[in-house]
Amino acid sequence: MKLIAVGDNVVDCYLDQQKYYPGGNCVNVAVNARKNGAEKAAYIGIFATDDKAQHIKYALQEEGIDFGLSRTAEGISGQPRVALTEEGDRVFISGAKNTVQRMLKMQLIEEDLEFITEFDVCHVSCYSSMESELEKLAKVIDISYDFSNHLELDYIEKVAPFIKYAFFSAADLSEEELNWFIQKLKGFEFKAAALTRGSEPALFISKNTVYEQKLKEISVVDTMGAGDSLIGGFLVNYINGATMEEAIEQATKSAETTCGFYGGFGYPKEF
Repeated sequence: MKLIAVGDNVVDCYLDQQKYYPGGNCVNVAVNARKNGAEKAAYIGIFATDDKAQHIKYALQEEGIDFGLSRTAEGISGQPRVALTEEGDRVFISGAKNTVQRMLKMQLIEEDLEFITEFDVCHVSCYSSMESELEKLAKVIDISYDFSNHLELDYIEKVAPFIKYAFFSAADLSEEELNWFIQKLKGFEFKAAALTRGSEPALFISKNTVYEQKLKEISVVDTMGAGDSLIGGFLVNYINGATMEEAIEQATKSAETTCGFYGGFGYPKEF
Protein backbone atom coordinates (compact mmCIF):
# COMPACT_ATOMS: atom_id res chain seq x y z
CA MET A 1 0.00 0.00 0.00
CA LYS A 2 0.95 3.65 -0.35
CA LEU A 3 0.39 6.28 2.34
CA ILE A 4 0.58 10.06 2.26
CA ALA A 5 0.36 12.32 5.31
CA VAL A 6 -0.71 15.96 5.11
CA GLY A 7 -0.20 18.33 8.01
CA ASP A 8 2.04 18.99 10.97
CA ASN A 9 5.80 18.86 11.37
CA VAL A 10 7.70 19.94 14.50
CA VAL A 11 10.87 19.24 16.40
CA ASP A 12 10.48 17.81 19.90
CA CYS A 13 12.93 19.60 22.19
CA TYR A 14 14.16 17.37 25.03
CA LEU A 15 15.09 19.67 27.87
CA ASP A 16 16.94 16.97 29.82
CA GLN A 17 19.17 16.16 26.82
CA GLN A 18 19.47 19.61 25.25
CA LYS A 19 18.65 17.92 21.95
CA TYR A 20 15.77 18.06 19.49
CA TYR A 21 14.26 15.34 17.33
CA PRO A 22 12.16 15.59 14.14
CA GLY A 23 8.52 14.77 14.68
CA GLY A 24 4.91 15.79 14.44
CA ASN A 25 2.06 13.33 14.11
CA CYS A 26 1.89 13.38 10.31
CA VAL A 27 5.65 13.17 9.83
CA ASN A 28 5.88 10.28 12.30
CA VAL A 29 3.03 8.33 10.68
CA ALA A 30 4.56 8.70 7.20
CA VAL A 31 7.97 7.50 8.43
CA ASN A 32 6.47 4.58 10.34
CA ALA A 33 4.32 3.54 7.39
CA ARG A 34 7.53 3.20 5.38
CA LYS A 35 9.21 1.27 8.19
CA ASN A 36 6.23 -1.09 8.24
CA GLY A 37 6.55 -1.94 4.58
CA ALA A 38 4.54 0.69 2.71
CA GLU A 39 5.57 0.65 -0.95
CA LYS A 40 5.66 4.44 -0.89
CA ALA A 41 5.16 7.13 1.76
CA ALA A 42 4.96 10.86 1.22
CA TYR A 43 4.35 14.01 3.22
CA ILE A 44 2.92 17.44 2.40
CA GLY A 45 3.26 20.21 4.98
CA ILE A 46 4.53 23.70 5.60
CA PHE A 47 8.21 23.94 6.48
CA ALA A 48 9.79 26.93 8.19
CA THR A 49 13.11 28.45 7.13
CA ASP A 50 15.14 27.70 10.25
CA ASP A 51 17.76 25.03 10.92
CA LYS A 52 15.16 22.85 12.62
CA ALA A 53 13.13 22.61 9.42
CA GLN A 54 16.27 21.68 7.52
CA HIS A 55 16.89 18.87 9.99
CA ILE A 56 13.34 17.54 9.55
CA LYS A 57 13.86 17.52 5.78
CA TYR A 58 17.19 15.72 6.18
CA ALA A 59 15.56 13.01 8.30
CA LEU A 60 12.71 12.58 5.81
CA GLN A 61 15.18 12.20 2.96
CA GLU A 62 17.08 9.57 4.93
CA GLU A 63 13.82 7.66 5.51
CA GLY A 64 12.78 7.79 1.85
CA ILE A 65 9.79 10.09 2.32
CA ASP A 66 8.78 12.24 -0.66
CA PHE A 67 7.98 15.80 0.51
CA GLY A 68 8.37 17.58 -2.83
CA LEU A 69 4.95 19.27 -2.76
CA SER A 70 5.46 20.80 0.69
CA ARG A 71 5.46 24.57 1.10
CA THR A 72 8.12 26.76 2.70
CA ALA A 73 7.23 29.88 4.69
CA GLU A 74 9.48 32.44 6.37
CA GLY A 75 9.54 31.79 10.10
CA ILE A 76 10.36 29.26 12.79
CA SER A 77 9.36 25.61 13.22
CA GLY A 78 7.01 24.27 15.84
CA GLN A 79 9.22 23.26 18.74
CA PRO A 80 7.33 21.88 21.72
CA ARG A 81 9.49 21.37 24.79
CA VAL A 82 9.28 18.05 26.58
CA ALA A 83 10.48 16.70 29.91
CA LEU A 84 10.96 13.06 30.90
CA THR A 85 9.13 11.39 33.80
CA GLU A 86 10.57 8.53 35.87
CA GLU A 87 8.36 6.12 33.93
CA GLY A 88 9.82 7.24 30.59
CA ASP A 89 6.75 9.20 29.53
CA ARG A 90 7.16 12.56 27.86
CA VAL A 91 5.35 15.58 29.30
CA PHE A 92 4.86 18.44 26.85
CA ILE A 93 5.59 21.99 27.90
CA SER A 94 4.32 24.81 25.71
CA GLY A 95 6.93 26.17 23.32
CA ALA A 96 7.14 29.16 20.96
CA LYS A 97 3.79 30.59 19.81
CA ASN A 98 4.92 32.49 16.69
CA THR A 99 5.63 29.41 14.60
CA VAL A 100 4.81 28.79 10.95
CA GLN A 101 2.64 25.87 12.05
CA ARG A 102 0.44 28.10 14.21
CA MET A 103 0.19 31.06 11.85
CA LEU A 104 -0.51 29.33 8.52
CA LYS A 105 -2.93 26.70 7.23
CA MET A 106 -2.48 24.33 4.32
CA GLN A 107 -4.78 24.84 1.33
CA LEU A 108 -4.80 21.95 -1.10
CA ILE A 109 -4.68 22.79 -4.81
CA GLU A 110 -5.39 20.68 -7.89
CA GLU A 111 -1.77 19.60 -8.21
CA ASP A 112 -1.81 18.31 -4.63
CA LEU A 113 -5.05 16.38 -5.12
CA GLU A 114 -3.81 14.77 -8.35
CA PHE A 115 -0.69 13.57 -6.53
CA ILE A 116 -2.69 12.38 -3.52
CA THR A 117 -4.86 10.13 -5.73
CA GLU A 118 -1.77 7.96 -6.33
CA PHE A 119 -1.99 6.75 -2.71
CA ASP A 120 -4.32 4.40 -0.83
CA VAL A 121 -4.86 6.47 2.30
CA CYS A 122 -4.12 10.00 3.50
CA HIS A 123 -3.32 10.59 7.16
CA VAL A 124 -4.20 13.89 8.82
CA SER A 125 -4.15 14.95 12.48
CA CYS A 126 -6.15 17.36 14.60
CA TYR A 127 -2.89 19.35 14.97
CA SER A 128 -2.80 20.04 11.23
CA SER A 129 -5.60 22.67 11.05
CA MET A 130 -6.98 20.78 8.05
CA GLU A 131 -10.66 20.58 9.01
CA SER A 132 -11.70 22.92 6.18
CA GLU A 133 -9.88 20.74 3.61
CA LEU A 134 -11.28 17.35 4.64
CA GLU A 135 -14.35 17.43 2.40
CA LYS A 136 -12.18 18.21 -0.63
CA LEU A 137 -9.69 15.52 0.38
CA ALA A 138 -12.32 12.85 1.03
CA LYS A 139 -13.51 13.08 -2.57
CA VAL A 140 -10.21 11.67 -3.86
CA ILE A 141 -8.92 9.34 -1.10
CA ASP A 142 -9.76 7.54 2.15
CA ILE A 143 -8.70 9.59 5.18
CA SER A 144 -7.09 8.46 8.42
CA TYR A 145 -7.45 10.98 11.24
CA ASP A 146 -5.79 11.26 14.62
CA PHE A 147 -8.20 13.01 16.99
CA SER A 148 -5.67 12.74 19.87
CA ASN A 149 -7.57 13.65 23.06
CA HIS A 150 -10.26 15.65 21.26
CA LEU A 151 -13.12 13.43 22.36
CA GLU A 152 -15.88 16.05 22.17
CA LEU A 153 -18.81 14.62 20.22
CA ASP A 154 -19.59 17.89 18.46
CA TYR A 155 -16.05 17.95 17.04
CA ILE A 156 -16.17 14.27 16.05
CA GLU A 157 -19.56 14.73 14.38
CA LYS A 158 -18.15 17.63 12.35
CA VAL A 159 -15.16 15.63 11.08
CA ALA A 160 -16.47 12.04 10.99
CA PRO A 161 -18.34 12.16 7.64
CA PHE A 162 -14.99 12.46 5.86
CA ILE A 163 -13.01 9.90 7.90
CA LYS A 164 -12.49 6.16 7.30
CA TYR A 165 -9.89 5.39 10.00
CA ALA A 166 -10.12 7.19 13.34
CA PHE A 167 -7.61 7.23 16.20
CA PHE A 168 -8.19 8.59 19.69
CA SER A 169 -6.24 8.99 22.93
CA ALA A 170 -8.56 7.85 25.72
CA ALA A 171 -6.11 7.41 28.59
CA ASP A 172 -7.97 9.88 30.81
CA LEU A 173 -11.38 8.23 30.53
CA SER A 174 -12.83 6.23 33.41
CA GLU A 175 -14.18 2.75 32.66
CA GLU A 176 -17.72 4.11 32.58
CA GLU A 177 -16.75 7.01 30.30
CA LEU A 178 -14.82 4.65 28.04
CA ASN A 179 -17.77 2.29 27.59
CA TRP A 180 -20.06 5.24 26.84
CA PHE A 181 -17.60 6.62 24.29
CA ILE A 182 -17.20 3.26 22.54
CA GLN A 183 -20.97 3.00 22.11
CA LYS A 184 -21.03 6.48 20.58
CA LEU A 185 -18.19 5.58 18.19
CA LYS A 186 -20.14 2.57 16.94
CA GLY A 187 -22.67 5.04 15.57
CA PHE A 188 -20.15 6.51 13.14
CA GLU A 189 -19.30 4.82 9.85
CA PHE A 190 -15.58 4.33 10.41
CA LYS A 191 -13.92 1.35 8.71
CA ALA A 192 -11.88 1.08 11.88
CA ALA A 193 -11.35 3.15 15.02
CA ALA A 194 -8.72 2.82 17.73
CA LEU A 195 -8.46 4.14 21.27
CA THR A 196 -5.04 4.17 22.91
CA ARG A 197 -5.06 4.16 26.73
CA GLY A 198 -1.52 4.85 27.88
CA SER A 199 -0.10 1.76 29.56
CA GLU A 200 -3.44 -0.10 29.20
CA PRO A 201 -4.21 -2.16 26.07
CA ALA A 202 -5.51 -0.14 23.14
CA LEU A 203 -9.00 -0.95 21.87
CA PHE A 204 -9.93 -1.23 18.19
CA ILE A 205 -13.46 -1.14 16.79
CA SER A 206 -14.54 -2.50 13.42
CA LYS A 207 -18.04 -3.50 12.31
CA ASN A 208 -19.29 -3.00 15.88
CA THR A 209 -16.78 -5.52 17.23
CA VAL A 210 -14.26 -4.40 19.86
CA TYR A 211 -10.76 -5.90 19.74
CA GLU A 212 -8.26 -5.55 22.60
CA GLN A 213 -4.56 -5.12 22.00
CA LYS A 214 -2.30 -7.78 23.52
CA LEU A 215 0.61 -6.21 25.38
CA LYS A 216 3.83 -7.75 26.60
CA GLU A 217 6.32 -6.35 29.08
CA ILE A 218 9.06 -4.36 27.36
CA SER A 219 11.88 -2.09 28.42
CA VAL A 220 10.80 1.49 27.69
CA VAL A 221 13.39 4.10 26.79
CA ASP A 222 10.97 6.77 25.55
CA THR A 223 7.27 6.69 24.60
CA MET A 224 7.48 9.64 22.18
CA GLY A 225 5.81 8.74 18.90
CA ALA A 226 4.64 5.29 20.02
CA GLY A 227 1.03 6.11 19.17
CA ASP A 228 2.05 7.38 15.74
CA SER A 229 3.98 4.15 15.17
CA LEU A 230 0.86 2.21 16.12
CA ILE A 231 -1.12 4.14 13.51
CA GLY A 232 1.47 3.62 10.77
CA GLY A 233 1.78 -0.08 11.53
CA PHE A 234 -1.97 -0.63 11.67
CA LEU A 235 -2.79 1.20 8.45
CA VAL A 236 -0.13 -0.53 6.36
CA ASN A 237 -1.09 -4.00 7.49
CA TYR A 238 -4.86 -3.56 7.54
CA ILE A 239 -5.03 -1.92 4.12
CA ASN A 240 -2.70 -4.62 2.76
CA GLY A 241 -5.34 -7.19 3.70
CA ALA A 242 -4.42 -8.34 7.20
CA THR A 243 -7.20 -9.29 9.60
CA MET A 244 -7.93 -6.93 12.48
CA GLU A 245 -6.06 -9.23 14.86
CA GLU A 246 -3.03 -9.42 12.57
CA ALA A 247 -2.99 -5.68 11.93
CA ILE A 248 -3.22 -4.93 15.66
CA GLU A 249 -0.37 -7.34 16.38
CA GLN A 250 1.89 -5.68 13.81
CA ALA A 251 0.86 -2.21 15.00
CA THR A 252 1.82 -3.21 18.54
CA LYS A 253 5.24 -4.41 17.40
CA SER A 254 5.75 -1.09 15.62
CA ALA A 255 4.94 0.87 18.79
CA GLU A 256 7.17 -1.40 20.89
CA THR A 257 10.11 -0.71 18.58
CA THR A 258 9.62 3.05 18.90
CA CYS A 259 9.61 2.78 22.71
CA GLY A 260 13.17 1.45 22.47
CA PHE A 261 14.85 4.70 21.41
CA TYR A 262 14.58 8.45 21.91
CA GLY A 263 12.40 10.65 19.71
CA GLY A 264 9.63 9.80 17.28
CA PHE A 265 12.08 8.06 14.93
CA GLY A 266 15.54 9.14 16.08
CA TYR A 267 17.84 11.72 14.44
CA PRO A 268 18.86 13.75 17.52
CA LYS A 269 20.51 17.11 17.09
CA GLU A 270 21.89 19.38 19.81
CA PHE A 271 20.26 22.76 20.47
